[in-house]
Amino acid sequence: MRLALKHQIILAPATVLLLMSLALAFLQYTYWDLSVKRQEARRLGMVFIALAEADLASQRMQGISLQLARDHFVDIRVLEEMIQLHHHLAEAIVRVKDLLILPESTRALLAQAVDDLNPEDGLNSKKMLDALSLLRPQIVSLVEMAQDRRERLRNTQTKDIDELVEHTALVSLVVLGAALFLGILLSRFFGRRILKRIQFISDSAGRIAGGDLTPLTPPARVDDELDELALSINRMTDQLIRVIGTEKLLEGAEEERRRIAMDIHDQTLSDLSSILRGIQDLQSKNPEAAEGLRLEEDLQRAMANLREIMDNLHPQTLDILGLGAALESHLERHLSKQNLPEYHLYISPEADQAPLSRLDRLNLYRIALEAIHNVIRHAQASRYEINLDVRNGELVLSIEDNGIGFTAPPQNGRSGRGLHNIRERAKVIGSTVQWGPSRFSTGTRFELIRPLKSQPQED
Repeated sequence: MRLALKHQIILAPATVLLLMSLALAFLQYTYWDLSVKRQEARRLGMVFIALAEADLASQRMQGISLQLARDHFVDIRVLEEMIQLHHHLAEAIVRVKDLLILPESTRALLAQAVDDLNPEDGLNSKKMLDALSLLRPQIVSLVEMAQDRRERLRNTQTKDIDELVEHTALVSLVVLGAALFLGILLSRFFGRRILKRIQFISDSAGRIAGGDLTPLTPPARVDDELDELALSINRMTDQLIRVIGTEKLLEGAEEERRRIAMDIHDQTLSDLSSILRGIQDLQSKNPEAAEGLRLEEDLQRAMANLREIMDNLHPQTLDILGLGAALESHLERHLSKQNLPEYHLYISPEADQAPLSRLDRLNLYRIALEAIHNVIRHAQASRYEINLDVRNGELVLSIEDNGIGFTAPPQNGRSGRGLHNIRERAKVIGSTVQWGPSRFSTGTRFELIRPLKSQPQED
């Protein structure tokens, strides 16, 4: 399976970015784990402080309880001190139970001891000493446990920081090196592969432009844009072959027309001229013979018809005087009759001197005549205009009429032979044709546009 061209291009940078992202994710996870351990250490520190406060308060309360047991006398200041000590002890025990996860029995023991040590319920030295004998060992045990966990966590944290620095440096170097290696490897692999295919397509296009119309070997399956480009070049080659074939066919047909016209001129008209001179000689010897006069008139009409056929086969005016003169001659000789629509012909000096090959002039002449005859035959127009001009480096031939209008079928749709010939001839000379509304109130505008080259073309 071949990746699309855009995916091949972005694969190398995407791989580098992926590896760098994985490295960043790893470092982020390490920092998060270290942050959790720091929070745990901070919590144990707070637990240790609360236990120390509870231990100090219980020690002082135990001393006062022993003194009360000996003296059996209660001073009001001692009572106030016991109340304050109990208050500190109770707050410390509450913080310990909030910050530290303890077994339920331990929690109950601490709560019961705090209640038994409350001096507001009465200063019973024996009861207090009994409660302190249960509370203080528990507090000492919790202090030792908290201290041990703090030490272990501090060592672990120090070790983790060292490992983090070491891992960060190592992972960064490894990932950066792997990303660069893979990026360069993938770039070279796909770059050379793409350049090789582009070079092959470029060479094939140059070969086709040079005249070798052998199409590219089509890909078995279209996987990316370069496969589509190869198929497009093959389609263009097919179109070019058809255009060249049409050009050769039209050129051959025109050459055959020209040869037939020359044969008629050089052979048939020469023979008929000899016959005409013989008839005229006989007519001069016997001027009274009516049959000779009739034969002479018939022969002259036949020769005029042959000259018209010759001109239609290949207008000599086109070769001698150019496209404008040939169009003007045809219009004056054939389309200036009373029963035909009025016409106006304009040919600019730039268009008349445009650098066109003989085949281009001939095809433009044929296209113009076909478009004009379409107006005469189908448009029901009373007037039409023919313009041949140069605009913005393009030769523009337009024929507009005021007839009933016309909608041309699409390029690949069904159309008459005349429209088909116009389109094929226009394609051969690299022109575009279109039909649209006329600038008159009704009617059609036919327009042909052919880009002009700076240098005259060779025939």
